[in-house]
Amino acid sequence: MRPRPPVNGRGIFSGTGLIVTALAATVVALLVPLWSYADRQDDPASASVLSARTVTTPYGPLSAQDRDFVTKVRLAGLWELPAGELAQRKGTTPAVRTAGRHLVDGHTSLDAHVRTVATQLGIALPNEPNEQQKQWLATLDTAEGQDFDRQFAGLLRLAHGRVFSLVAQIRAGTQNSLVRDLADDANATVLDHIKVLEATGYVDFAALARDLAASASPVPTPSEVDPSAAVPVEPSAAAPSASPGETVSLPPATSSPPPDTNSP
Repeated sequence: MRPRPPVNGRGIFSGTGLIVTALAATVVALLVPLWSYADRQDDPASASVLSARTVTTPYGPLSAQDRDFVTKVRLAGLWELPAGELAQRKGTTPAVRTAGRHLVDGHTSLDAHVRTVATQLGIALPNEPNEQQKQWLATLDTAEGQDFDRQFAGLLRLAHGRVFSLVAQIRAGTQNSLVRDLADDANATVLDHIKVLEATGYVDFAALARDLAASASPVPTPSEVDPSAAVPVEPSAAAPSASPGETVSLPPATSSPPPDTNSP
């Protein structure tokens, strides 16, 4: 009997065999990553850190940076408004007294705004300046004559220069509409104060450049705030505006104005 000739196209190297092999390899490639991840567990610590840093609000996500900014706006007013009152009383030139009035008017309005935002977002605000800010106020309180004018212009211009860059950073990156509005208000207020402080003629720009490059910041981070001075905000009437020549004290954070129900 003649031997049977081999049949071409059979076995694993046939057309059908190649297709089946390719499909099997694809299935394995898809399943291997699933098997490797199945043995992994989510890190609950990472999830909790994320949730602690950013929270959901009706006005958009509220990040840790947003909350820090709201706190810093309040802290700035807690010492800059009293400094403005001192300038109104002790300034030796009309320009210094005008700068003091701008600080009083601007921070009275901005403080009312920040307390409204804090109420709506549930952020606890400090109720008094921190120790460094108290030292600056003490320096201004004891200074007299042109020494007061120089100290006032130098300290306040430095503080506003640092805050100005922070406002821009927050305004550019925040996803929260209330924080955006507060940053807009703070930007206009701080820029106005920078201009009137420079108009006093007492700003030493060379010293200012050195101080701005230094690591110390006139506006502390929330970790530097005395926890005993931080209190939850509660609704109350808005702060009164100041007329020229008047001295107006910042109302405490515990008497925040009521939330604006018309806000987005």
